[in-house]
Amino acid sequence: MSTAEAGTGRTLTTDIPARLDRLPWSRWHWTIVIGLGTVWILDGLEVTVVGNIASRLSEPGSGLDISSGQVTGVAAALYVAGACLGALFWGRLTDRFGRKNLFMITLAVYLAATALTAVSWEAWWFFLFRFLTGFGIGGEYAAINSAIDELIPADYRGRVDLIINGSFWLGAVGGSLLSIVALDTGLLAKDVGWRLTFALGTVLALVILLVRRHVPESPRWLLIHGRDREAEEIVSGIERRVEEERGEPLPAPEGELEIHQRKSVTFLEIARTVFGRYRRRAVLGFSLFIGQAFLYNAITFGFGAILTTFFDVPSGHTGYYFAVIAVGNFCGPLLLGKLFDTVGRRVMISSTYLLSGLLLFGTAWLFDRGSLNAGTLTACWCAVLFFASAGASSAYLTVSEIFPMETRAMSIAFFYALGTAAGGISGPLLFADLTGTGRVGDTVLAFCIGAALMCAAGLVAAFLAVRAERRSLEDIARPLTAVAGRAKAAAQGTRPSRGTPGSPGSGPTAPPAASRP
Repeated sequence: MSTAEAGTGRTLTTDIPARLDRLPWSRWHWTIVIGLGTVWILDGLEVTVVGNIASRLSEPGSGLDISSGQVTGVAAALYVAGACLGALFWGRLTDRFGRKNLFMITLAVYLAATALTAVSWEAWWFFLFRFLTGFGIGGEYAAINSAIDELIPADYRGRVDLIINGSFWLGAVGGSLLSIVALDTGLLAKDVGWRLTFALGTVLALVILLVRRHVPESPRWLLIHGRDREAEEIVSGIERRVEEERGEPLPAPEGELEIHQRKSVTFLEIARTVFGRYRRRAVLGFSLFIGQAFLYNAITFGFGAILTTFFDVPSGHTGYYFAVIAVGNFCGPLLLGKLFDTVGRRVMISSTYLLSGLLLFGTAWLFDRGSLNAGTLTACWCAVLFFASAGASSAYLTVSEIFPMETRAMSIAFFYALGTAAGGISGPLLFADLTGTGRVGDTVLAFCIGAALMCAAGLVAAFLAVRAERRSLEDIARPLTAVAGRAKAAAQGTRPSRGTPGSPGSGPTAPPAASRP
C-alpha cells in the first residue's frame, strides 16, 4: 500500500479489496454471517407474530384496548412506514459514518422498541413502538447488506447474501409456531402470552448485539474515508487467523486499486451516479423490487382469508399452513444460492423470477377450475415461493453490488424503501379488496397481477442483469474515488497501480462499469 498527498485528500494505492476477495471460507466468515445475518430471523419472527396474534390482542382481557383491524391495518402500516423512513435515514448515515457504527445503532433501536412494545398498555403506545421497531429494522437492511457484501469473498458473495436474506423465513416459521403457543390460554394468560413473544425478540436481539461487537468495520469503507491504517490492521488480522486455521500461507492477491480518499459524497452526486451513470441498473433495481413485492402480496397478504373462505380452514390453524409456506421460502435461497455464483446472476435472477411467475399463473388456473384443496393450494404456493424467494433475495444482492462503494448503503435503502412501500401500502390496498370479496374470479385476478409483474421483472433481468458472479465489487462498479488511470496517478506523485485499468498484468480490475448494463 502506498499513499500520496493530493489536494484535499490522499491518493492511495491498495490491494486490500483483492486480499479480502481471495480469502478462502473460514470460521471468521461464519462469525460475520452469525453476527450480521441472523437479524433477518428476528424480522421474520416480528412480522409473523404480530399478524398471528392480532385476534388475541383485540380480545377482552388482553391488556390492550385495540381492534384486530388496527393491529393488521394501522400498526402494520406504521411498521412499514418506519421501515421505509428508517432505511433512507440510516442508509445515508451508513455511507457517511460507517457500517459498524450503524449496524450497532440500528439493532439497539430495534431492541429498545421491541422491548417497549411488550409493555404496551394503550393503543397509541403500541402504534408508536411498532413504528420505531420498523425504523430500526429498515436501517438494518442498508447497514447489514453493505457490510456483508464488503466482507464476504467474491466467490461466495451471491450464495451467502441470498441465504442470509432468505433466513427471514426461518423467523417466519418460528413466529408461526410461537404464536400457536402464545395463543394457548391453557399455558399463558391472555395478557401475558403476546407480551412474551415480543420479549423473546428482545432477548434474541441482545444476543446478536453482543456477537456483533466482534464484527469489524468494513476495510473498504475505511479505505475511502482516510482510515487506511485501520483497514490494514483489520485485514492483516483476518489473514493471520485464516492462515492459522488452514496451517498454510494464503495465495498472493491479484490486482490493486488506486483511490483518492474523501470524507463524504453529496446527495446530488449519489443521484447522478445511480440515475444517470447507472440508469439501466436503476431500472433493473426498480423492476426486481416491484415484481417480488406484488407477487408476495398476491399470496401472503390474503393467504389466511383464502384458506378460511374457500376451504373452511379454522382461523386458529392457518399458522400451520403458513409455517409450511415459510419452509418453502427458505429452501429456495438455501438450495439455489450456490448457482448464483456458478451458473451466474443473469441466468438465475431471470429464471427464478420467470419460473415463480409462471407457476403462479398455473396456480391461478387450477384455483379457477376448482382443482385445489387447502393442502394442494399450499403445495402450489410452496413451489411458487421456492423460486420467488431466491429471486427476491437476489434483488437485495443486486442493488447492493451493482452501484459504487460510496453509494452502496443509500442505494440499498432507496430500493428497499421503494419495494417495501409498494408491497406494504399499494399491495395490501389492491389485494385486500380482491381476496376479501369471497369470489373465485377476484382471487384469480390477484394471483395473475402478481404473476404478471414477476414475469415482467424476469424479462427485464434477462436483458439488464449484471454478470457480477465471482467479480470484485470494485470491478462491478468502480468506486467514485478511484483514480481513472496510470497517467493521472503519475501526475499526482504516487506509483502507478499494478491493477490500473489497461495496464499489463492487471488483476481483477476492469474498465469503468458504467459501460456495462
